[in-house]
Amino acid sequence: MRTKHVFAVGFMLFAMFFGAGNLIFPPGLGYNSGEFFLLAIIGFVLTGVGLPLIGVIAASISKEGYRESLKAVHPVFSVVLLVAIYLTIGPFFAIPRTATTAYEMGVVPFLNQPDSWAPLLIFTIVYFLIIFALSYSPNSLVDTIGKFLTPALLITMLLLIITAVLAYINNPINPTDAAFTESSAFTIGFTEGYLTMDAIAAIAFSMLVLNSIRGLGITSRKELLFGTIKSASLAAVLLAAIYIALGWLGTRVDLGGAEVGDQNLGTFILTFIADDTYGTFGAVLLGIIVLLACMTTAAGLVVSVSQYFNSILPKIPYRVFVVIFTLISLGLANQGLNTVIETSVPVLSILYPIAMTSVFLLIITYFIPSPRLSMQLPVILVIIVSILAVLHRNEWMNLSFIEFLPLFSNQFEWIPLLIIGYIAGYIIAAGKEKVKYT
Repeated sequence: MRTKHVFAVGFMLFAMFFGAGNLIFPPGLGYNSGEFFLLAIIGFVLTGVGLPLIGVIAASISKEGYRESLKAVHPVFSVVLLVAIYLTIGPFFAIPRTATTAYEMGVVPFLNQPDSWAPLLIFTIVYFLIIFALSYSPNSLVDTIGKFLTPALLITMLLLIITAVLAYINNPINPTDAAFTESSAFTIGFTEGYLTMDAIAAIAFSMLVLNSIRGLGITSRKELLFGTIKSASLAAVLLAAIYIALGWLGTRVDLGGAEVGDQNLGTFILTFIADDTYGTFGAVLLGIIVLLACMTTAAGLVVSVSQYFNSILPKIPYRVFVVIFTLISLGLANQGLNTVIETSVPVLSILYPIAMTSVFLLIITYFIPSPRLSMQLPVILVIIVSILAVLHRNEWMNLSFIEFLPLFSNQFEWIPLLIIGYIAGYIIAAGKEKVKYT
């Protein structure tokens, strides 16, 4: 795979990942974490960069990506999990969030009545017309995003970040929020990385990456694997650098007693930084950054979700799915940003452990041929504990016994069950046929 192709696909992947949550969560995390910023941002980068990187690479284990490799657990599980993931990071949560973030950061600063519903409706209609146009022909997405929109996004981001770093470099670190301690900062950062949705978005984007690499004439599994690793690694480096920079700005920005109000904290901080460093032009610069970041992500998601549903329901044309998912996203986006984020948290808290368990199992069984039960048992255990944990943490049911599970306080209670389930399944079915990927 040529270097220019690595950059084209890597830039496309970076731009699709770098959307709404990638902009707003690091500054808010930096502002609240104060002296424990390093621990918090390490946790955030692990879930916001490390897991997506692993997720994209794991897709190349099978030539047909997750749709085929997850059948090693069970064919029904493959369909159910992927449908849940595509709908969650697609029209139900992530795509609407790109529109509401773009609106709050790119339009609200210019409005006299920011609480009015009419400007949001008008903006989202125009926004999703553009997304529809970008998604209509998926084969041109690499050229449109990778070669044109991503360089523009990186240039505008660097303009804002470099100027703000120079302005705030001598500022003291902001006070640490009460929720952050030396023991909790990493966990908070780790779980906030969930909210970017990138680890499960990687499962959706991976097929688009594989198809893009195949479009270059690469067909062997080995070449697909190395091409995916190179492209995904480039995207990961860019993401990590920008996350850390945005988070650092959050630790140093002096809001001067400005009231956040009902706005998302990260959104407010970025808007403040742009205005503080560039004045009136700052709102324009930030608006360009936000629109580029959110539109590239939304277009990538619409294409990925539509292609997947077209693959399982081939009688319905791809472009019909583009219309359906664009309209659903348009409707949900008009709930507002905070509503979209709050609604997504319980769903993501269930899906993330299941999706990550599946990815890790695919990687383990690729290097260590394992019986099917060693994949099925941990998946079943993680599904059960993830649902129970969400019910208990949100006080929808009193399930206090679950607090005795190892790592429950860190929200990693699913990891020991993943390990125990794999080992138990391997021992029980040791004599059975091992899983192989094609």
